[in-house]
Formats: sequence, C-alpha cells, structure tokens
Amino acid sequence: MFDAPGWHSSALKHPSLHCDQRPDGEVSLLVIHNISLPPGEFGGPYINQLFTGTLDCAAHPYFRGLEGLKVSSHFLIRRDGSLIQYVPTGMRAWHAGLSCFQGRSACNDFSIGIELEGTDTQPYSTDQYRSLLTLTGDIMQTYPQITLGRIIGHCDIAPGRKTDPGPAFDWPGFRKQLREIL
Repeated sequence: MFDAPGWHSSALKHPSLHCDQRPDGEVSLLVIHNISLPPGEFGGPYINQLFTGTLDCAAHPYFRGLEGLKVSSHFLIRRDGSLIQYVPTGMRAWHAGLSCFQGRSACNDFSIGIELEGTDTQPYSTDQYRSLLTLTGDIMQTYPQITLGRIIGHCDIAPGRKTDPGPAFDWPGFRKQLREIL
C-alpha cells in the first residue's frame, strides 16, 4: 500500500520538486480535483509536465497563462483508471492554493490531493471511480484522521475560486460505494 515516505505501491511514480515538508506532519483531509490540459483534452504528457515543472508553455496557447506556475498533486487518476503519484503523502503537495476548511486555512499543510483527469461537466469513467475508491480506502486506512466528512472537493475549500470536481462528479454514488468497502 504505502511505504514510509508515502509512495503508493501500485502508482506509477513521476516525482515532482513542487512540494515541501508539512509544517506539523498532519494528514487529515482528502481533496478531490479535476484537471485536463489543454482544457477538455485528455491523454498526452501535459499534466505530467505541469506537475513536474517541465511544461513547455509555448506548446499551446492556453499554456501561456501557466508560465512560472509551480503546482503539484499527490495523485492523478487518468481516464483509464491508471494511477500516477507525484508527491509522497508524507510531503506537502501544492494543489489547493488559497483554501480554508472548517475555519482552517492553508489546506495544503494537512491534505492529500487527488486529481481526476476530467472536467466539471464530462462524466468521469467507471475505471476512474474504481481507482479512486481503492486509493481512498488505502489512504483512509493509512491516515485514520481522514473520515468520510473530511473527503471533499476543491470547490468546498476554495468556493468562488474553484469549481472542481464539478457537477459531473457523482458524490452520492462515490460515498455509497466508499461506505461499502470500509
């Protein structure tokens, strides 16, 4: 499942330098995001390149707005359900930005970020939900402070600024299936 630094045994590893130490080591929140680069396009190398700091911002007009951006996530789940990890869970990934959960700001300090390859409006694949359920179960087993009420969307910690994972994400179905495997 996870080794001591927090690498998942079944994830393909693409280590990112866009991370640092957690201020107090706490991991108590799971944040679900979506991403596609360029927007609405799936596959390709661009998400990996963004999270590893190697994106050629001249490769597509949309990328110009990403110049100098230093972001990462702990995990990405591709449309086919494949799992990629960029940052070990024991480290702080830079995925949430300006954020607040239950009155506490700087959610990157205490959260794990999972990106789903997708958009707010296109349904996520069955393979993605399957991988997300397995990964979430593994995370909850490793970090028991993450309970069902502490699994949220990016939209919940950055309202007005972020909308992901969007209305296409089946929260009721995901929560129901997660309860069944716990």
